[in-house]
Amino acid sequence: MKSTGIVRKVDELGRVVLPIELRRNMGIEIKDSLEIFVEESTIILKKYEPADIFTGSMDDLIDYKGKKVSKQSILEMAKLAGLDVR
Repeated sequence: MKSTGIVRKVDELGRVVLPIELRRNMGIEIKDSLEIFVEESTIILKKYEPADIFTGSMDDLIDYKGKKVSKQSILEMAKLAGLDVR
């Protein structure tokens, strides 16, 4: 893990401000979503990029009941269900 040398305090509502330089370097825009991961005593923030819930692929995604599914996964499931998909 690489240190940025940036230190920020948590405010009374639990918020932390990410400096503009860091947001620019990481391609984080206003209103972008961030995923939060925990690894032992480390908190990791990652720009959220939706992916297929089955394969992790980010290609040809379709939103189905609030979940992202790729067209490829849908075709594979249709074949498993015995549907003739070409």
